[in-house]
Amino acid sequence: MAALWAAAAAAPRLLRQRWRRSLALRVIVSTIIVCSVVVVIVGVVLLGQIRDRVLEGKIGAAVAQSTNGLRYAESQLTAVDPINGDDVRTTLDRTRLQLADRGGPAGQFEVVIFDTSNPTAPIARLTAQGLAVPSDLRADIAAGQQSYQLATVAIDGEQPTTTLLVGLPLVSNIGAFELYYLFPLDQEQANLDRIQSTVFAAGLVLVLIVGAIGGAVAGIVVRPVRDAARTAKRFAAGRLEDRMVVRGEDDMAVLATSFNDMAASLQSQILQLEQLSRLQQRFTSDVSHELRTPLTTVRMAADLLYGYREDFPAAVARAAELLQDEVNRFESLLADLLEISRYDAGAAALDPSCADLRVLVDRVIAATAAVAARQGTDLVVHTTDQPVLAEVDSRRVERIVRNLVVNAVEHGEGLPVEVSVAADGHAAAITVRDHGIGLQPGEATQVFSRFWRADPARRRGLGGTGLGLSISLEDAHLHGGWLQAWGEPGQGAQFRLTVPVRSGEELTHSPLPLVPAFGWAAAGGHR
Repeated sequence: MAALWAAAAAAPRLLRQRWRRSLALRVIVSTIIVCSVVVVIVGVVLLGQIRDRVLEGKIGAAVAQSTNGLRYAESQLTAVDPINGDDVRTTLDRTRLQLADRGGPAGQFEVVIFDTSNPTAPIARLTAQGLAVPSDLRADIAAGQQSYQLATVAIDGEQPTTTLLVGLPLVSNIGAFELYYLFPLDQEQANLDRIQSTVFAAGLVLVLIVGAIGGAVAGIVVRPVRDAARTAKRFAAGRLEDRMVVRGEDDMAVLATSFNDMAASLQSQILQLEQLSRLQQRFTSDVSHELRTPLTTVRMAADLLYGYREDFPAAVARAAELLQDEVNRFESLLADLLEISRYDAGAAALDPSCADLRVLVDRVIAATAAVAARQGTDLVVHTTDQPVLAEVDSRRVERIVRNLVVNAVEHGEGLPVEVSVAADGHAAAITVRDHGIGLQPGEATQVFSRFWRADPARRRGLGGTGLGLSISLEDAHLHGGWLQAWGEPGQGAQFRLTVPVRSGEELTHSPLPLVPAFGWAAAGGHR
């Protein structure tokens, strides 16, 4: 039972999904709806026309027959002695029976004669017991007018039926009477019901046929589109050689041909880009490895000169110090290039272990304290008393945090840099917040590009290589995590690293906000 309820509850959602995803279904349903509306309108108009024609014919025949009956009744009453009441009643009964027995084009009918001197009691009638003639019709007859009316009446206590009543004033030397012909419309209604059923069945068959035709046409039209979608999916999955089948010379064939031409062009460009990428990766890797040997030699010479700088003249000593700084920076750049080349080659591997992120942050703070002090920047840590544990590669996470802290110190304009650490049962996060120049709109994603600078004319003050944030982003992705940035001009910037607590799990949220609360005391707070 629970399964049935679940299936019933899921049915509307599945139907909505099917409706959104199926063009053919929308075409078929729309065609059926439009066709049904047209069939209903045409059917209603057609049935109305048929009903009006049937009723007009019935009324014409009934009026003609009633007029003939009136003349016959007048001729029968002319020779009656008005003084002899029995003779009058006998003549009226005989006349009514003769009128009722006479056939005519109007079909079955009943005849009733009313005495105007006693309007509540019909006379000379055998079967029309309990008949109630509409008062407005009787008023027309009393005024000497021939009239007719449709009414629902009960004859002889039977079920009330729709009846055509034709009334005529019957005037003779024995008195004034009202002659009524009652024509039941049962047969006409039955005929109309059969016609209505036939029209409904024909309309239903027509709707089904149109729906089937619409489905076939939709299938013919949609099939190439589906083929194009399947081919595009395979193309996106890396099967660059897949193409659509071209049939005929119609518009769908033109679509398939154009799609194949586009796919061939994309394949050529993708292969060219892949080749260029491989050449670039190989060039970066080869250059990085080839530079290690001469760099080692330069490093030895620079260390030697730097060690004896106090014995040199001031200008030479300063040159030795500058050489040492540039060699250090070049060595860092070479190490970053080697790391990038490993990521490009897909050779980077994760070595996760359970670590306390607070300890990693403390190590980074201790390592960068001297750099921050030279910039006049205070490093503030917001954390908890409980361990913040996560399965991470400690070396890579520590490198990410170090790059973020150094970047914040460099762009923080001497204002405090705040580091926050938090975790829940599924994710752990570290945010680094500065209150410096901030980021312009659109720069929050560009900051992770290789060698990107917000101001190309600005020199890297702390000896950065321009690859730190790019490597940090790759390290975060290697963990299955996020590295995101936020910033506004004059409001500073905040970077957030989020990693799963258990390695391999998929992230759905972060325990720390990306956009901080403004103000130093609130920076890095939870919301």
